Amino acid sequence: MPPPEPVPSDAAQRRGLLHDPGFRGYWSARLASTAAGQMLLVALGWQMYGLTASAWDLGLVGLAQFLPALLLALPAGHGVDRHDRRRLLATVLALQAGVALLLAVASAGHWLGRGTLLGVSVALGALRAWQLPATQALLPQLVPADRLAQALALSSSALQGAVIAGPALGGALYAFGPSLPGWPGWLGDSGRGGAGAALVYAVAAAGMVLALALVLRLRPRAVDALREPMSVATLLAGLHFIRARPALLGAISLDLFAVLLGGATALLPIFARDILHTGPWGLGLLRAAPAMGALAMSLALVRWPVRRRSGRWLLGTVAVYGATMVGFGLSASLWLSMGLLAASGAADMVSVVVRQTLVQLATPDAMRGRVSAVTGVFIGASNQLGEFESGATAALWGPVASVVAGGLGTGLVVALWWRLFPALARQDHLGPAGDAATR
Repeated sequence: MPPPEPVPSDAAQRRGLLHDPGFRGYWSARLASTAAGQMLLVALGWQMYGLTASAWDLGLVGLAQFLPALLLALPAGHGVDRHDRRRLLATVLALQAGVALLLAVASAGHWLGRGTLLGVSVALGALRAWQLPATQALLPQLVPADRLAQALALSSSALQGAVIAGPALGGALYAFGPSLPGWPGWLGDSGRGGAGAALVYAVAAAGMVLALALVLRLRPRAVDALREPMSVATLLAGLHFIRARPALLGAISLDLFAVLLGGATALLPIFARDILHTGPWGLGLLRAAPAMGALAMSLALVRWPVRRRSGRWLLGTVAVYGATMVGFGLSASLWLSMGLLAASGAADMVSVVVRQTLVQLATPDAMRGRVSAVTGVFIGASNQLGEFESGATAALWGPVASVVAGGLGTGLVVALWWRLFPALARQDHLGPAGDAATR
């Protein structure tokens, strides 16, 4: 009898993933596109607050991105399962590059106003409805199922690295770019408010073009495409799939309500300028801080993945996330605020990897687009709708009370979900052999 083949170590598997040209191209494309998107959002948020000085308008930016993403989510998921996911993602990246270039030209010419920024936010939300399911459904076509959890953790490290670099670079370019030697004249002069924003948008457009080139080079494994025409049944198939699996439903809805209540991203321009008394560079640091903690945690999860008690890890780290947001709301120090935001990002990363691994391992190839579209609605609601909630409550109560109340609300959600979704609390193994989420 021949001896059994040796099982590759975790370190060997990580090296194999990073040396695989398909995964490396996907990883690099996600890094470039996410950094570009984060730079764009930093400039857009700072421009809106500079124009209106209104927390309500900052919340409207999030709402304007969420509504089209909500309306298009189910058709987009159907389209991702029916068509070539690589080409769909490339098309979205090309359109995002066009939006960024339009913003650059409009900022340089000082043509942007409140209505234009809200209109652009609607366009970005519509594109996001297609980008998220296409991106998530493409990864399992590039790596085998037994390495998916590590691939998700490594992919998340690219995402978080981009969320660190993008806002920090965007804030620095916005604040200091127009005064650098060799400033391009078409972007305007350093004494005019739109020049820094124009530079940020131009660099963001270049990042989207780079991501587009990388995606076009990918060669994903072929999967059987959905052949059924669009109908109510096919549109709702992803929703029915999740509803039939209590642990999946609990994990996804937990993230929705936790970030909906506890998120403070939309209010960071207010905290940066009015509470911590800093400028666009400080806003960039605050936006990057959660990703600093998330990046460190994602690298730790590649080395030490969650294998047991995954449901309790998920619930516990969401509770930690809520506690850190309470501390951030009460902080008056930039460095303490950054540290608390970094801790919130680390806690959130554990919940993200656990949740995404549960979803991907439980979902067949032919349904990945529609299931990813449904999870995208939950993620969009927690982020964009959460920004609107933060802006609205800050307009009523003030930013500090809004963030503190949201963090406390997140803790209450965790306690409630522990009782409402016992299948999630009992979820143990994180892998195909013990996937309780499918039962």
